[in-house]
Amino acid sequence: MEKIELWKDRENKKIDPTLFSDKAEKLAVQLADDCKNDRKKPNKISQIRKFYDEIVRLNMAAKNKDSNWDNILPMVNMMIAKTAYAKGRNLISDNFLNFIKSSIKQIEAPEDLAVFANLFEAFYGFYKLHCPVN
Repeated sequence: MEKIELWKDRENKKIDPTLFSDKAEKLAVQLADDCKNDRKKPNKISQIRKFYDEIVRLNMAAKNKDSNWDNILPMVNMMIAKTAYAKGRNLISDNFLNFIKSSIKQIEAPEDLAVFANLFEAFYGFYKLHCPVN
């Protein structure tokens, strides 16, 4: 699975125009294939939803003007450990773990988290389309 870059041009805060469409759908198709090709059926929609909900919660906290980014960023990075735990229990695939890891490692500021939250939302919508029965 290829790494998805959150920014087309980080310095100028330009997002790839296809990040929330083509790239999110391609990722969803890859993860839906993981589900279809593994008899243990990783990447159940309810499991993916737990991670999505946590990212949304952290993104909302980061948008709060009274929030302290220095306290939020470690919680964002802890998502890698939570995802690794789910992988250890065979609840998610390697591709989902890699998606979370590579995306979170790109998060340095609240704007990065906002882009990731939007990417995750787009991916989640496409995933429901491509893997509707899990």
